[in-house]
Order: sequence, then structure tokens, then C-alpha cells
Amino acid sequence: MSTSKSNQSQLSAGGNPNWKTQRERTAIGRSQLSMPARLAQEDGVLEDCRSILDYGSGRGHDVERLAKMGRSATGWDPYFDFHRTPTPSDAVLLTYVLNVIEDINERRSTLQQAWKLATRLLVVSARLTWDARKVRGDEYDDGVVTSRGTFQHLFKPAELRNFVTDVTGVRCVAAAPGVVYAFKDDRDRLKQLARRALPDFQWANIVGADEALSAVTRFTEATGRMPILEEFPTDHLQALSQLSPQELSRLVKAAADPERVAQGAKQTTLNTLLYLGIELFNGRGPYGSLPPSIKVNIRRFFGSYREACRRADRLLLKLRDDTYVRGAMRNSAGKMTPTALYVHRRAVPSMPVVLRLYEHCGAIAAGRPINYTVLKLHHDKRAVSWLGYSDFDTDPHPRTDWSYQVVFPEMESTYIDYSSRSNRPLLHRKEEFLATDDPDRQKYERLTRAEVKAGLYTNPAVIGTEKGWESELARCGVALRGHRLVKSLRNQG
Repeated sequence: MSTSKSNQSQLSAGGNPNWKTQRERTAIGRSQLSMPARLAQEDGVLEDCRSILDYGSGRGHDVERLAKMGRSATGWDPYFDFHRTPTPSDAVLLTYVLNVIEDINERRSTLQQAWKLATRLLVVSARLTWDARKVRGDEYDDGVVTSRGTFQHLFKPAELRNFVTDVTGVRCVAAAPGVVYAFKDDRDRLKQLARRALPDFQWANIVGADEALSAVTRFTEATGRMPILEEFPTDHLQALSQLSPQELSRLVKAAADPERVAQGAKQTTLNTLLYLGIELFNGRGPYGSLPPSIKVNIRRFFGSYREACRRADRLLLKLRDDTYVRGAMRNSAGKMTPTALYVHRRAVPSMPVVLRLYEHCGAIAAGRPINYTVLKLHHDKRAVSWLGYSDFDTDPHPRTDWSYQVVFPEMESTYIDYSSRSNRPLLHRKEEFLATDDPDRQKYERLTRAEVKAGLYTNPAVIGTEKGWESELARCGVALRGHRLVKSLRNQG
């Protein structure tokens, strides 16, 4: 292809004369770490990576922020750094790069090159189809060319995961909608799945052997077993170095509450079943590839890997039993409706394990939104939805910001943005979404009782939206001051 005058002028600063669109114009400035990089940091997948390469780094803002966080990070961009060659790194970030490549074969080769450069981990992110209203322009192949001359191909969440899986040839993890992790060593993938299924025990800072012993006792009560060597923080090991394993076990057994240990064992058993159920979606690996914590759970609570897998498979089969699933929902925290169970994210860990597995089915296929507030498990069909309410804790009747749904078995996803609508859905009886021991539950219950007494729930078909709710407040002559119901100023006059 001949080089145009515009491309010739670009080459003085960098660029690629073979591009058919102005890709460099998509390199935006950021005031903070990009969402995919921040998520990888929070998920812990970067903790064992000594070097990070931002492949297609644009203006290098993620590299700067990672460096300030103490990470060894470098960047490479085909436009701004065309004069040098990227070097392999433990982790490679491919952040919103695939969207802007107009040639599908080049899109694939770019992903292949990023995978080749990653020695441990590749983090791939892309804009999704729900951004379509923000991207206007002329159709071109499988995307759009904007008025600025840039190209955008918007992915479906499952499409992105399948694309990365196909190119890399490994089992991938959908970390969030539009973010996929691909691991060179499958043991790292299994370790990440374990982080999702088994809550991390929070080891506190200690001073001396007594505090270290108390921490080990708390661990034993929380998990139903003693920690193994790999689970001990270094300072705890040093503080307890004078004790033999047998003596430590005897002291912990004497100090631990037997009822808490039994409850911890039950919870760890369920969490391990959840992990093995999740793992089956991508093909279950050999026992030797499992994280050490999962191995010890299997030996301690199941006796054998075969028995643990057998029980996990039975749990998966129960997801097909509508009667069983509805029964689990009736015994779960959350609000049960004729079509679904709604559960606040704080109460999700307390749900029956079959419902947690149900939620993980959608999360693994299409990613779990990182900022969701309420989980919706459908029982009128097989689907999982995550709902966003940015003001759930402060607004007595929070408005819906967005919803994200994944439908089985097609794994089709739908995103709806309510934020700009003038008559959004809103919530009532917030306490019903929470666990019974949630500290905010009593406050919400008091408000609900006051609203019932004032007659605000007389017309339930009206109050589900902002305008309907406002009309009922006016009809009843009341107003809300935080989580208190008061007479309206007009009614007081």
C-alpha cells in the first residue's frame, strides 16, 4: 500500500504506514491505573510476576503508575515505540488493543505475539458491545470507523474469552466482563480459581509467639484444620519456630472452640466442592496440579480426590433440578420473587453452595462485574444477573444504575444502562436483600415499618419506578430524610 501524505507526516513521530485507520488516536490519558491493570493487581495474579510489559501501552500511563507502586513495568507501543523491540516479561497486559485493529488477521497475530512475550500471564481486555451507543461512525468489516478515523470492534464477553482461548490454546479465566486471564502454567490458573472459591484468611500483624499462636487458632476455627507450611506468613513461622509441629497442634487444639472448628470444617468442605465444581467447566486437572490448600482440604475432609470429585459432580447435577434449586433459594439469604432470588453481595458468601456454584457458572463464562451490588439468580429460566446500585447504603430507595445478565446454555450476555433514564426502577424493603445478621438490617426494617404504616405500599404496582414512588409519597403527605420518614413540608403547612 502506498504511504499517504498524512501517514508520512505521522512517521516523523512514529506510527505504521500499513494501518488503514488512525489507531494512535485511541491512546488516551488516564488519571489512574486502568481497570484491567487494577483488577489484575487486586486479584493477586501479578504477585509472583517480577516483570510486567504493557503491550500497546499508548502514552505509557499504566507503566508510570505501576512503577510508582513498586512494580518493574515497561511499555511498548507500535506507534510511539516503533523504533525498538518489546522484550518478554512475566506478565503482559494487552489493554484495549484488540478493539482498534481493523484487520482480523492482524488482530489474531497481535494476540499471538503478546502471548509469546508472556512467560507467566497474559491479561487481555477489550471494549464490549454495550459501548455501542458511545461509538458512532461508518460500518467497516466487523466494526466501525469513527469520524476521528479510528476503528472499533466491540466484543461480546464470551466472544473475547473464546478468542483468547483459541489463540493461546489454554484454559482461560474471565476475570470480569471484557477482561480475560491466560496463564502459561495451569497451576497458576487453578490457584486463581482457588482465590475465587476459598476466602483468604486474614493473618493479622503479630508481636511474639502468643499472638502468633492466637492467629493459628483463629485459622483453625475458620477452616476446620491446621494451616500447612505454605499458608503460614513468614513472621508467624519465625515466632513459632521454637515449637515442634506436634506441640503446636496440641496447643491449638486445646485453645480452639470445638463448635467453631466443626463449623469451619463444614464451610471449607463446601468451598472445596465449589472449587471442584468450577474447575470442571474447563476440564478438571490432575491432583498434582492443584494448589496446596486444596490438596490438604481434600485429604482432610474427603479422603481422596476421586471422592471429592464425585461429590462435586453430584452438586453440579443438582443445578439441573429446578425443585432443588428453588428449595435452596427459599433457604437462602435474599429476597425471593416469583421469578428470581435477589441477594446483596455482602450476603452472597452465606448462600447455599449450589447457588454459589450457579453464580460462578455465569462468572466463569462471561465475567463477574467488579462493582455489582445485588446478585439476581433466576429460577424461571437459567440465567444470572448482576445489578449495580451505587447508592445502596446511603439512599433509602436506591435507583438501578445498570444490569448485566448471562443466559445459559448459550452464554449470551445483555447489558442495560439505566443511569440516563428519567424514570428508573428502584428498590424497597432493602433489609430483605441482606443476611439476617447484617448490621444495617435493623435500620432498614424500621424504615419499612414506617412506610407500611404510612400507606406507601398500598399500590405495589405503582411504586417500582421513581415517578410512581414520588407520586405515592405525595399522596401520603410524607418525605424521606435519609432513612427516616417525615411529614412533607406541604403537609406540615
